[in-house]
Amino acid sequence: MSEQITERLLRSDDPEPIRFLDAEGGYAPSGTAAEYAAELEGIGVDDFKQWYRDMVSTRAFDTECTHLQRQGQLALWVPSVGQEGCQVGLVRATEPQDHVFPAYREHLVAQVRGVDLLSIAAQFRGVTHGGWDITDPANGNVHLYTLVLGSQTQHATGHALAQVLDAKRRSGSTTLDAGEAGTPTGEATMVFYGDGTSSQGDPNEAMIFAASYQTPEVFVVQNNGWAISVPVARQSRTPLYRRALGFGLRAVQIDGNDPLAAYAVGRRFMRLAREGAGPGYIEALTYRIGAHTTADDPTRYRPEGELESWQLRDPIARLEAYLRGLGVDDAFFAEVAETADQQAKAVRDQILTLPAPHPESMFAHVYAEPHPRIDEQRAWFAEYESSFEGGAE
Repeated sequence: MSEQITERLLRSDDPEPIRFLDAEGGYAPSGTAAEYAAELEGIGVDDFKQWYRDMVSTRAFDTECTHLQRQGQLALWVPSVGQEGCQVGLVRATEPQDHVFPAYREHLVAQVRGVDLLSIAAQFRGVTHGGWDITDPANGNVHLYTLVLGSQTQHATGHALAQVLDAKRRSGSTTLDAGEAGTPTGEATMVFYGDGTSSQGDPNEAMIFAASYQTPEVFVVQNNGWAISVPVARQSRTPLYRRALGFGLRAVQIDGNDPLAAYAVGRRFMRLAREGAGPGYIEALTYRIGAHTTADDPTRYRPEGELESWQLRDPIARLEAYLRGLGVDDAFFAEVAETADQQAKAVRDQILTLPAPHPESMFAHVYAEPHPRIDEQRAWFAEYESSFEGGAE
């Protein structure tokens, strides 16, 4: 890590970020990793191979969607290339009953929990309200992508409070007193956002609320060093995890390109949340290899050499090196690459044949119940469309 990057993400008096794999993929735990090592017990080569498959398949899909946007087939695309390591470890640390609130680049998280990649692409093609049905169990309790920065943190905290209230109701408790201990819920909520969003009011308000009511929640900040063009050093003069400590959350900083570290810490924090030990906060130091979105040009603001430095710590390459050290042969990696390419191209072809929605659909699901304003707007739209020759199609 270059001195410039180190200065932006770390401070000399902070503990070393939790890490199990070094930059070359060798097993070399940091001193801070020891207390989390037990979380990896029972996780073996077959699990790591699945994680690798998750990462490669998501990146292949990601690449196809970037190409489609450049061809005018998607309105926008938000790439996650380079951030697959923390995402795979964290999502694999969740349990089926948990809920996940993503931002807008958690493609791997959504896929692992059950969301069809086509549903993700459909949102960016502009042919669906949100992408998928959160009430469908097949979608693994993954809530919709949030393009309004930070609002998902308050949605997540509200949901986590509901998990507390439901657990209290089941036990016959009606108290919610200030300072009382957390409530075991048996389920937890994980919410994702980036370092730029940490400057919004919403996540800070959400952390206050989460700490006050000891919600079963884990905040995940994927700190890739840049909020579009603004460096994290401009946003915070202290590492971001320290802010969470000030709110009363347990908080740590991890090597976000190490899936083992993400899994170990994520598993511990989610378990503690389910047991009633309150909310946690994970700052994952990672890097987006590509642009913030396809509307961004990072070459205008990122310093020379920074991208190349982070490419040497690509999370997929690190996990591949680790797997090779465990004896996994070339045939596995070749099969994963071929399968990922075929799946990504299949989704690409499906994207191009997605039907256009009927204009009437824009009025659906705005409110849970019929609403007079929606009726007015629907009537106005129908009259407007009928004013054209041929009317609405």
